[in-house]
Amino acid sequence: MYRIRLHGRGGQGMKTASRILGAAFFMENFEVQDAQRYGAERRGAPIFAYVRAARGKINERGVIACPDLVVVADDTLVPVPAAGVMQGATEKTVLLIDSAISPEDWRQRLNAPGPVIIMPSSRRLNPSEIPYLGAECAGAAAGLIGAISRDTLKEAIRQELALMQPAVIGENVKIALAAFDQMTVHAGIVTEQDRSTAHGYETPGWIEVPTDDVSVAGPAIYKSATSVEVRTGLWRTMRPVIDHERCNRCTWVCGSFCPDSAISVGDDGYPRIDLDHCKGCLICVAQCPPHAIEAIAEADAAVREKKGAPL
Repeated sequence: MYRIRLHGRGGQGMKTASRILGAAFFMENFEVQDAQRYGAERRGAPIFAYVRAARGKINERGVIACPDLVVVADDTLVPVPAAGVMQGATEKTVLLIDSAISPEDWRQRLNAPGPVIIMPSSRRLNPSEIPYLGAECAGAAAGLIGAISRDTLKEAIRQELALMQPAVIGENVKIALAAFDQMTVHAGIVTEQDRSTAHGYETPGWIEVPTDDVSVAGPAIYKSATSVEVRTGLWRTMRPVIDHERCNRCTWVCGSFCPDSAISVGDDGYPRIDLDHCKGCLICVAQCPPHAIEAIAEADAAVREKKGAPL
């Protein structure tokens, strides 16, 4: 059985990638599972999707604990413990990562037990310029696996993206096939690993742990309105920026639509964005009547701040 886990941020297309891979495997006569794990309104937050594919019946359920292939669409997730990129990786696990850093450096940084391969799209720096990343990840993964043909991959993309415009579908196909072709030099590097089955399973021994008094075992948070302590702005990949010259100060619009109440009103009547808690969903960008709010990549914002340039 092939076990594939795809890591990215909300909005980068990992759900799309898993569905394309799942459809392609199914067209090659595999039994397939594909699913995604994410919460509500999670643009920019770490998410993952996974695919299982086997020639026989699949009895496993739940997330993949020990993957054969890990695809990482955003290398900033690697050092984030909650993302769990390297969880369960073994010496047979292949790591496919979209990064400008060399495979050797990643292998040294992570002490990675298995092969590390860099995605062909690593030349790109601006997240706003990669709308086809999901299809590209699926194409590269299919090329590494070697069990999916080029024609099957193309048909899977057309099937999964059937509701989109023909030009968009064509661009997805083009980028996915380019990634597939570049990865075929490694075709077959991802292998199906044997896993232990339920046959012969022995239940573990149990240790009785006494219950503690509620003063010890109770929650650490004893009151409401503590969400301010959670810096959800760290999830953001795109930042909303307000152009005060175009702003009409109709703050009831952007402030009301912000799902995290991260927009307040300053003494001058202009909106202020709390970047510690703005997740970068960009709803304010879409709802601003005079289009006074634009989105810029966090990488660009960091460069401007370093230079002291206005945002």
